[in-house]
Amino acid sequence: MSDTRFIILGVGLIFAGFLVLGIFGEQYYEASVEASEFGDCYEYFEDKPPVPVKCSSKVFDQSLFFGFVLGLVGSGVIALVKGARGDWDQRLRPEDMLGPGGEDNVGENKGKKED
Repeated sequence: MSDTRFIILGVGLIFAGFLVLGIFGEQYYEASVEASEFGDCYEYFEDKPPVPVKCSSKVFDQSLFFGFVLGLVGSGVIALVKGARGDWDQRLRPEDMLGPGGEDNVGENKGKKED
């Protein structure tokens, strides 16, 4: 059996990683193209002209961003594997079980005296 909570968490983390990469990744991709093709890097703004910056700082920012995304996706994969291999939610003692179950629940008859 699997541990459903870890599977849901893993899928959510992987989805969040790809979502962050898709939304915010374009500006970091442009930094590597500028550095490799032109050698000059610029910071772009919507309301003023581009400002020259060091390419090493833009590549470092890019590395931090991709490290964050890789961390999200990697932790999602780890959670998926843990969820697929786990059996934590299946290892319950009968006295810890709650809910309907009739006489199968051991904790139900603790306070009652049998005649």
